Order: sequence, then structure tokens, then C-alpha cells
Amino acid sequence: MELKTLDKIEGATIAGRTEMLRLGVAILFIVGVMLYAGVYANNVPGSFLLVAAAVIGGYMAINIGANDVANNVGPAVGSKTLTLGGAIVIAAIFESAGAIIAGGDVVTTIRKGIISPDIVKDLQTFVWIMMAALLAGALWLNIATAKGLPVSTTHSIVGGVLGAGIAAGGWQIANWGKLAEIAASWVLSPVLGGIIAALFLYFIKRAITYQKDKIVAAKKMVPILIGLMAWAFSTYLILKGLKKIWHADFLSASLTGFGIAFLIYLISRPLVSKAANGLKSDKESVNTLFTIPLICAAALLSFSHGANDVANAVGPLAAIYDAVITGDASTEAPIPIWIMVVGAVGITVGLSLYGPKLIRKVGSEITELDRIRAFCIAMAASITVIIASQLGLPVSSTHVAIGAIFGVGFLREAIKSNYAEVIKDIELHHVDTDEEEVKAYLVVFDAASFDEKGEMLRELKKRRPGVVTISKADRKNLRREYREELVKRSAVIKIASAWIITVPVSGLMAAILYFMFRGMLLP
Repeated sequence: MELKTLDKIEGATIAGRTEMLRLGVAILFIVGVMLYAGVYANNVPGSFLLVAAAVIGGYMAINIGANDVANNVGPAVGSKTLTLGGAIVIAAIFESAGAIIAGGDVVTTIRKGIISPDIVKDLQTFVWIMMAALLAGALWLNIATAKGLPVSTTHSIVGGVLGAGIAAGGWQIANWGKLAEIAASWVLSPVLGGIIAALFLYFIKRAITYQKDKIVAAKKMVPILIGLMAWAFSTYLILKGLKKIWHADFLSASLTGFGIAFLIYLISRPLVSKAANGLKSDKESVNTLFTIPLICAAALLSFSHGANDVANAVGPLAAIYDAVITGDASTEAPIPIWIMVVGAVGITVGLSLYGPKLIRKVGSEITELDRIRAFCIAMAASITVIIASQLGLPVSSTHVAIGAIFGVGFLREAIKSNYAEVIKDIELHHVDTDEEEVKAYLVVFDAASFDEKGEMLRELKKRRPGVVTISKADRKNLRREYREELVKRSAVIKIASAWIITVPVSGLMAAILYFMFRGMLLP
């Protein structure tokens, strides 16, 4: 047998051992959850149901960690601000802190009001709806993660509750108006996130990277951007992440955020100036000034995600626990700390074991990210959620983050193809000129600021007004050249398709699971 063949066999064996190790750790966690829940379910009627629900909740938490957390740290990894290991450590710490410190003490049991609570007052029916919804959502997330598709965990649970609810009470149980809002968010979330991220990136390009002296511009603008980031994240965390600690309206949260932002601006201004001294006036140097803000953004996004999305893992579990303890299927249920711990630890385990695949997908396999672009994505994620919450619109953090990545990619595509058209026009206006003179003009043009470039083009066209500009066919070819290079269309199609089918697939799975449970365990 050849040595190359032996190397291939050994490589395959190592990969298989790694996968088995991950699976073994995940199973150990599930067994630990079963024993842990058994302590709290001891001497409680329906203890079997509680333990089973805790196991499914732990499984769901693993899948949330594997799939959803990538949106918070993926751009930081893709821009090489954080290593994969560093991102996992930061996300694990802040996800757990957000879940336990600010995860909320009450959860809505009929998720988002999508089914009528009056129709599921029967205790057993309610419990099995929640159980089927939780398991269906977890299974769909597992499949999506295996396929490398970032999907919404909230929508997975919504689909699960809807499907199991319809199986239990018929089509009339569904609140179709609420579902229409959720369906609208499939389009709204990524579009809004993409637009905001693209606007931030365009602003930074105009204000800093398109300036002749980029370092002087960066000293002025980067502290303002950091202050704006501080306002956005402070407001975002007060409104969404700290609800358990402080119930604040938008005005209070916004004013508090502004105070924090102004303080951060004053602190960051001399620090940015000091860090910028001695740097070259180029884009790579400017990028380094966004390193610490981007790390902070990844940590804050993780904290807020843990505070908000832990309910996706433990909400149905808390509902089952409350129903078994009180004997009533209520619309709201308290979340005991032991249940919150299951969610927090499960998310951390899932992130550590299976998160890298989605982190790489989000960070580098959709479009190329640098620190400025990743910063714009983080800003878009926080601001979009603030806007949507004030408008009362249901948005998915996953859809917002991925939409922001697409927005950045599409803007880059438009700018690159437009710049290529401009260069082509310049070459056409110099068609009878010496080649060295054309090269010298292009060097000056490339180094000029945005406004100076515009003036140079106007002067060039005045000197040679009759020159034919680039044809439509050439323009189309240039755009086609950049399309797949800057934004992978295959990724766009796959991810959008996964988003569209999330609610129907998880709903169908939940309906099947409900009928299975009913056939096996209900009279």
C-alpha cells in the first residue's frame, strides 16, 4: 500500500475520531442534564415529563450554540480580529453571562402569540405541544447546522409551536395575523440590516478611506464611530438585554446610551490619536484602529443574544415545568435558575463543539470581511433591532446579521464594478496618449480623495468631450466579473431557501412528533 494512501486513511481516521469526541461530549452533557433535572424533579408529579423536557431543552441549547452564536462572532473571526479559539471563549463567557444575569425571569409560553391559549387549556395537550415544538425546533437547527446554514432559532420555535398547535387544535388555533408579521420579517430583517450596514460602510469610505490623508481623517472620525457604537449597544442592551434588571422605555434607554456614548467618545479620542500616530496613510492601517471596538461589539452582541435567545431553548421547558407544578397551562411562566443554567451551559457546549463550522461560514464564506466591514455589520445588527423594536416589528437577529453581511458584500460589488468602469473611461479618454503618461495619471487618480477624483474626471471630460464612454456591453461584463468574486450567489440562494422553509419544516416536524407522542403516550 502506497504512503499517500496510508496518509489519506490516517487523515480520515483522525477526522472520524474528532467527530466521535464531539458526539461523546454532547451525549455526556445530555446525560448530565438528565441527572441535574432529576434532582429538581424529585417527588414532583410528572417528573418523567420534566426530565424528558430538560433533555430536549439541553439538546435545543446545544443547537442554538452551534448555529445562532456564529452571527455574533463570525465577522470578527472572518476579519481576523479574533482567532477562532478566542471568539469561542469570548462568546461562551458573554453568552452565559447574558443568559444567567439578564435572561429574564418570565417567558411567554405560547411563543409570540401565534396560537390561541384558550384552545390548549388542557394540561396534557399543552405539555405535549411544547415538547413537540421544542424537539422539532432542535432537530431542524441540527439539520441546518450540519448543512452549514445559519437559520433563525426563533422562527424554528415559532414553526414548532404552530405545527404542534395545529395538530392539537386544528387550523383555527393559529393566529394568522401574527404569522403574517413574522413572515414579513423574513424579508424585512435582512433588507434593513443590509441597508444599514451598507450605509455605514459607505460613510466610512467617504469620511476616512477615500480621503487623501486617511490617518488625519481616522483620528477625527473613529472616536465618533466608537461613540456611536457605544450609544447603539448601550441602548440595545438596556432595551433588549437588561429587561430583567431594568424596564426602561426607549427615551430613557436612548438618553442613558447617549451619556455613555459621550463618555466613551471622550475616553477614546486621545487613545485613537495615540494609536494612529506613526501609521501609514492606507486602508490597512485604518483597519487596525477598529480592532478593539470590534472585539467589544462581538462581546456585547453575545451578551445580548444570551439574554434574549436563551428563551428559545428553555422557554418551552419553563412552560412545561410551570404547567406540571401549578397544574395549569398559563400564557406566561417563570424561568427557575436551574432551567436558565441548562440553557446557558448548553449554548456554550454547542458553540464549543459545533460552532466553528457556522462561524467560518458567516465570517469568510459569504463575502470577504475586514475590520471596517465587520464593524459595520455589528452596528447594523444593534441598530436594526432597536428600530424594529420601536416599530413593533418581529425581526430575527440571524436574518439581520446575515443580511448585513450581504449588504456589505453587495456595496463592495457595486463600488468595485463602478470603479472599474471609471478606470475604463479614463483609459478611453487617453487612447492616443503615451502609456507611461496614462499610468502616471492613474497613480495620481488612485491617491486622490473622493472629491478630487470627481474634479479630475470632470476636467478630463472637458478636455476631450467627444470621447465615447464605456459601452453598455463592457459595463455589463465588468459587473459580471465582480459578481461571484465578491458575494457568493450560491450562498445567497442556499441561505434564503433555508430561511423560507424554516417555519414550514419545523412546523411539519412538530405536528408529526405531536401525533407520535399522542399515539404512544396519551389516552
